[in-house]
Amino acid sequence: MSFIVTGAAGFIGANIVKGLNKRGITDILAVDNLTKSDKFTNLADNVIADYLDKRTFIDLVKKGAIETPEAIFHEGACSDTMELDGHYMMENNYRYTLELFNWCQEQKIPFIYASSAATYGASDVFVEDVAYEKPLNVYGYSKYLFDQVLRREMKDGLTAPVAGLRYFNVYGPMEQHKGRMASVAFHQYFQFKKDGKVKLFEGCLGYGNGEQKRDFVYIDDVVDVNMFCLDKEITGIYNCGTGHAQPFNDVALTVVNSLRAQKGEPALSLDEAVRQDFIEYIPFPQALVGKYQAFTQADLTHLREAGYTKPFKTVQEGTSLYMEELSKRFP
Repeated sequence: MSFIVTGAAGFIGANIVKGLNKRGITDILAVDNLTKSDKFTNLADNVIADYLDKRTFIDLVKKGAIETPEAIFHEGACSDTMELDGHYMMENNYRYTLELFNWCQEQKIPFIYASSAATYGASDVFVEDVAYEKPLNVYGYSKYLFDQVLRREMKDGLTAPVAGLRYFNVYGPMEQHKGRMASVAFHQYFQFKKDGKVKLFEGCLGYGNGEQKRDFVYIDDVVDVNMFCLDKEITGIYNCGTGHAQPFNDVALTVVNSLRAQKGEPALSLDEAVRQDFIEYIPFPQALVGKYQAFTQADLTHLREAGYTKPFKTVQEGTSLYMEELSKRFP
């Protein structure tokens, strides 16, 4: 039983490889671009059968020279929401996904791919419906455009299952290579280690300091949803979040209290953490004006109707686990 995982050295891709390994599956073709090689460590932490550069892989797909796998998890993409090169974004995200989708339909291969909550943009309704999809940047548009392809093709009938997962704010182990696009929790771990405090944006778009809300979803839950899509062979576009928005203050406070607990220090309330300068609010960056989602919350109706019944970790649960993991890896 063989599988292909694209973006396999990346954050979500590497965790999917790990999830397959936990099932005893090691016959995995890992596809990625290691021009920036620092993320190779994610592959080294897992077991794979072979590795191909993304460009070599897509050339071999076009030539019909890739052995048909059991399924493809397509996580390979540029996930930098601040990337302004539209040509690169559309080629890397939209066109690459379209090529693989067409091949999977020809060969009848189940295809599970990464979409994004960025497709919703500034909408305050997060239901998988084009009426609520208004991307704010070219990254969101690249994901939105392929979702429209899937919707059209579903009407005509598919030869194999295709599931698009709209990831909300995913965080957890193996994201260290992402730089500025790594999660708030990741950055705050190192801020606290260095300065003894964490930083959050001041209030914006009608929200108070640190009160902007996102649907933060722990990576283990994301992997579990991917495995559910594989096992149940479901087709469609599905939100992948917790269904509950929590403020950035919850992340910051959990980081502070988790790391204080490791030193035997008592938990603080938010007011106490701010007053004692463990949480600092910084000006909202001009570069994000008009491009920032101040609120996201996945509507899970569609996913639940498909049969996924498991609960998702809260920010407090997931961030506490993450701080333990980071403390082991980057003491």
